[in-house]
Amino acid sequence: MIDLEHIQVSYGKHEILHDICATIASRRITAVMGPNGCGKTTLLRCIGGLLEPTAGKVTIDGQEVGSYSAKALAQKVAFVRQQVHTDFEFSAFETVLMGRNPYQKRLQNESQADWDIVEQCMRQTGTWHLRLAKSHEMSGGELQRVMIARALAQQTPVLLMDEPVSNLDIAHQLEIMRLLRTTDKSVVIVIHDLNLALQFCDDLLLIHNGNLLFHGPIAQGLTTENISMVYGVKSHMAEGRIIYDY
Repeated sequence: MIDLEHIQVSYGKHEILHDICATIASRRITAVMGPNGCGKTTLLRCIGGLLEPTAGKVTIDGQEVGSYSAKALAQKVAFVRQQVHTDFEFSAFETVLMGRNPYQKRLQNESQADWDIVEQCMRQTGTWHLRLAKSHEMSGGELQRVMIARALAQQTPVLLMDEPVSNLDIAHQLEIMRLLRTTDKSVVIVIHDLNLALQFCDDLLLIHNGNLLFHGPIAQGLTTENISMVYGVKSHMAEGRIIYDY
């Protein structure tokens, strides 16, 4: 259970998020949506403990995020970033294996069980054949799937994902979203594709001008009225899909 209690984030006099209150249900996929610059990534970083809100607090399982030790938080929350950066030339296998670090004791080597978890996660994301590849040898989409595998290998109950399918082709988008449906995790995902979100996500946090416009079942939140208000785009529903009007 993730509770957002009156979250406010400001940079100087510029307020990014204003009084965000929501309870994110366990073991569901919650989409965080809104136009560019509305504060989606900022909210995700607050949930993951990467950014301390100006006011309010985030709690996971009743404990404030800031009170977790780094290791304990890494066993609770995994984060897939929007932009993938690698400082060193690790192989894909070594990169995914880093997801097991929160469970290692000091100077302890990885076990066969850790290697098995890595292989499983890489096979699930279709990256096992890339296990020996270095970052510069992979496409942006391949590297993105490796990072998703690393987050899955971390085996946390909460998975935060910032546009994880933006670099993927349609087939791999569907593959990753189907995979997320099979996990027993609380997934909070920033996603721009309205129809993809409508098909695979359970709930919606819809942000507009730094405010939480809607929180609830996604089918109730992605209305033509809300789409028009938030994105300035006219649309209509046809056979359960959102069709944009030109």
